[in-house]
Amino acid sequence: MNLKKSFFILALVIPFLFSGCARKGCTDTNSTNYDASAKTDDGTCEYEGSVVMWYAKDVSEGLTSIGSTSLTFYVDGEIVGSTATSVYWTSAPDCGQNGSITITKNLGIATNKSYSYSVVDEYGDEWWSGTLNFTGNTCFALQLD
Repeated sequence: MNLKKSFFILALVIPFLFSGCARKGCTDTNSTNYDASAKTDDGTCEYEGSVVMWYAKDVSEGLTSIGSTSLTFYVDGEIVGSTATSVYWTSAPDCGQNGSITITKNLGIATNKSYSYSVVDEYGDEWWSGTLNFTGNTCFALQLD
């Protein structure tokens, strides 16, 4: 094989070899599975979002004045936490802060998901309910009034 023909074959083959080596993975830095070495996004990015629920002193005093001593927090019908009604915050706690009711959800490949919630006292009285909106890589504080 002559040298000119060899260079021509290499010129055709080399681009194919290197194009097959481009690493695929999650390229979104906001995801839980970000791959810094990935050059091409393959649609596998996964997300996690958090909500911290809290109430202030006036709510705490109102609940304790009627004899309520504890609250149980539910998300989509599952217990996610409980606390004494005497525990309150002067401002929104950080997600995961000691003593806070923080709910973290794996959102899969979605960047946003909604879940229902309710807060019930020890007598079975529901004090709050609604929808929690989780957004990937964020923490949202929900004040219960």
